[in-house]
Amino acid sequence: MTTSDENGLWLIRDCFMNTLKHLIRVEPVLDFITFIQPEDKETIRRTAKEKGDISAAELLLQTIVNKPRSDGWLREFVTALESAGCKYAAKYVDPSELPPPSLEATNDYCTRLIELLAPDLVDKMNAKDVAFRCYTQNILTQEDKEKITAEVTNSGNTSGARLLLKRIVQTEAGWFSNFLEVLRFCKHEDLAEQLTGVNIFEPEEGQTVEEDGKPGVLVADQEPVVNEEQSEQDNSISLDNEKSLNNSLADNDSNPEESIGDESGNLDATDEGGAKSTGFPELDIHLRHYQMEVALPALEGKNIIICLPTGSGKTRVAVYITREHLVKMKANETPGKVVVLVNKVPLVEQHYRTEFGKFLKHLYKVEKVSGDSQLKISFSDVVKKTDILICTAQILENSLSKANKEDEEGVLLSDFSLMIIDECHHTQKAGVYNSIMTRYINQKMKNMRLRKENKKEMPLPQILGLTASPGVGGARKQSKAEEHILKICANLDAYKIMTVQRNAEELGEKVKEPYKTFAIAEERREDPFGDVIKRIMQEIHRHCTMHPSSDPGTQNYEQWAVQKEKTAAKEENQRDRVCAEHLRKYNDTLQLNDTIRMADAFDYVKNFYKEVERKKFQPDEETGAEREISETDRVLFELFRDNQKELEELSRKPEYENEKLAQLRKTILEQFTRKGEARGIIFTKTRQSAIALHQWIKDNDKFDEVGVKANYLIGAGHNSIVKPMTPAEQRDVIEKFRTGEINLIVATTVAEEGLDIKQCNIVIRYGLVTNEIAMVQARGRARADESTYALVAQEGTGVVERESVNSFRETMMNKAIAKVQKLPRAEYMKKILGFQMQSIVEKKVQAKKKQQKVLHEDPSKLKFLCKGCNRLVCSGENIEVIEDSHHVNVTEAFKELFVVRENKSLQKRLLDYQVNGDIECKHCTQTWGTMMLHRGVECPCLGIRHFVVVHSDKDTKTYNKWNELKTKFTSFDYVEHVSLAGSSSDDD
Repeated sequence: MTTSDENGLWLIRDCFMNTLKHLIRVEPVLDFITFIQPEDKETIRRTAKEKGDISAAELLLQTIVNKPRSDGWLREFVTALESAGCKYAAKYVDPSELPPPSLEATNDYCTRLIELLAPDLVDKMNAKDVAFRCYTQNILTQEDKEKITAEVTNSGNTSGARLLLKRIVQTEAGWFSNFLEVLRFCKHEDLAEQLTGVNIFEPEEGQTVEEDGKPGVLVADQEPVVNEEQSEQDNSISLDNEKSLNNSLADNDSNPEESIGDESGNLDATDEGGAKSTGFPELDIHLRHYQMEVALPALEGKNIIICLPTGSGKTRVAVYITREHLVKMKANETPGKVVVLVNKVPLVEQHYRTEFGKFLKHLYKVEKVSGDSQLKISFSDVVKKTDILICTAQILENSLSKANKEDEEGVLLSDFSLMIIDECHHTQKAGVYNSIMTRYINQKMKNMRLRKENKKEMPLPQILGLTASPGVGGARKQSKAEEHILKICANLDAYKIMTVQRNAEELGEKVKEPYKTFAIAEERREDPFGDVIKRIMQEIHRHCTMHPSSDPGTQNYEQWAVQKEKTAAKEENQRDRVCAEHLRKYNDTLQLNDTIRMADAFDYVKNFYKEVERKKFQPDEETGAEREISETDRVLFELFRDNQKELEELSRKPEYENEKLAQLRKTILEQFTRKGEARGIIFTKTRQSAIALHQWIKDNDKFDEVGVKANYLIGAGHNSIVKPMTPAEQRDVIEKFRTGEINLIVATTVAEEGLDIKQCNIVIRYGLVTNEIAMVQARGRARADESTYALVAQEGTGVVERESVNSFRETMMNKAIAKVQKLPRAEYMKKILGFQMQSIVEKKVQAKKKQQKVLHEDPSKLKFLCKGCNRLVCSGENIEVIEDSHHVNVTEAFKELFVVRENKSLQKRLLDYQVNGDIECKHCTQTWGTMMLHRGVECPCLGIRHFVVVHSDKDTKTYNKWNELKTKFTSFDYVEHVSLAGSSSDDD
């Protein structure tokens, strides 16, 4: 059997069996296959007639896997699938054509969208006309068209329409936009509008929607919306959140300048270095042979990417290069200055304390700057006074933006001679690293023109990128993986991407692959707790006459509930809005019930209703007046109270707990019993589950007996349900883990990338699989000898299959890097320059399109209604913007409409801002935003997602971010406001 045949067999058997059986049309496929025996074909055909296509497809795949196959069978099978109209299925069995994760996600959610709206489509669609048009557009085969036509003739239009929908979702990815065109052509504009108008999938940062006037059409790089309270996929201490005043102000789409200082928040400008004043001993730096191998081009002054496994000492190499760079600059009597960019706040402190400060503070002025510091002098002044600056990338981007506006406090790229970019695989799309490097590439192109004109060029810093895994960017072919690597190199203007080759044996001794194991739990046989939750949800459905087409407890149901809540808010339908809000909480509870203990899931929903009781059923804290309670609020509250006792009793019965916890318990006990000095990390999806799993470990005496000492590690972003960790608390947990006071951390993805968590010999991913980069990062946490990497998952969830695909993509990535490294120098440089020029042109086109699309609406024509009670709150002309980020309303009339509630997790000072608590509607207690103290002035800071916006044409809309509302608000005039406030005070 050829290598290609073996890979195909592995993809069918171990990765995509469950996916393929839903995509294959058995009858036509069998007509093109010759390597299966006639009697086996007959059995498969008989199964198709008796049990349907899915069962028959499964039997076909099992036959291929278990029975003898002739050489070349894979190519024949792929051809058979393509000839039978199963082109999307063909991609899953061809190793060179694997669909990227983004395409899989898009296709899955387009399919779910069709399922969601199937009742209307089946009822209104002319099946014959649509089938014929789909055939002419190559969405359906001729056989499909004929079968649908026959079904309409024999069983009616509804039956034919069902068959049509079943067929189109099995075709090649990309069918959705073509299907929309078919609907419009067949005079079904209402159905096309319904499909595109239901905004179930909202693009997040770095994702796109086609800009051809067809809103809502999903494209290949979109991802599904994730419930923000149940997921930490958007890393809460990542560079994206540096754009905000604080992570707690994520609603406000903010992007302020950040502050600076040392660990205590003070920048001592008189500190000239020296071992005595730094607190760091004088240490020399010694590199291993493999580290020196990858560092050599950078020591010659070239831009490079260093790709080394987690735990192999990438940062130490960067420290060495930094020292040698500054020594060389001084020898040449040229000013040298190094900036180290990171994408997470804790990494600023980590790199300062464990690497750059530790080894270089006795020689150079080393400072650290992050949003966790306090402002003493401006960022530009710090740049002038330091030799080595470690900061979050957003701070530098903010300051570069100021320089573009000729602000004196701005800095230029030419102020630095070396720029080190940590976790540089993020230098793509709309990431802040890429924004900085786009400025670099633009200046590089200008310098090329200046050189031709014999004019003075602007100096640019040397670039050093660090990564453990650049990934493949969702590539489905080896050539596309190579293109992805080349684009990363182009974005970083890299002369070369460096991996260890000559000293691979030494690297292997230093960084050993952990032993990989899977712990798969059986599906729950009984779930009475979940049944009660579903019963409550059914009661709510009846109360508000809702008919969800998705099962409760699924992501698809969450999407449906989100859309219902938005639609109801726009229509001022408070009954449906409140019901949808409560249904989302119950759906969260079901998902938690499948992950953690029933008791923890019960606490989650109980705490939600405690908050409901405080806000709606208790007298007003200020006036003591009774609140107006709607009939729906009363019904929903009593419905929970009626079932609360039963839920609490069921949550205490261990016989009904989910099997995943048992598998996790077994895995932890095995590892801590087997290893003499065990230290481990458990990765889980949400903050709620991290905290609950930590409590579960504390409550279980068996863990204590084998020496488990656990704590949790989560992000620093504000979350209304789960109190975040501060950076100081995060550092404390990591330090205790380093010293052995803690030997097991339960973490969200915050610990996956970058954080220095050494001496770990157990890594457990608890039902969490994302992409090949995350897999490499998480696996790299297991750094000690004889380490274990375990995956705990539930049967039938596809987690194991996705992990296998990630391994396949990791192999593809390594091959791609090797291929790029072997390119002739001239060819490599030509490709790099081509991608850089392409990137510049694309960004200019995007900017032009965006500018053409933006039609600023007069703020005075906008009205803002409370999402909770639909009362008029203010006009757009009352809203002002601070630092192009924070939308505030400081009018006297507005102050009468809200109350301020204490929120301890928000009480944190940052730069000129201090956040003191939440602001809530006086009438219905709907949260509106936060109370922000700006340079001594109290400014109610509004989150747009808490309001319904009424436009001048009476159209009502809801928004998630302020930048979605194309309106230019007035800038906040601090001097004028303080002067007016002072005059008012004098009059009084």
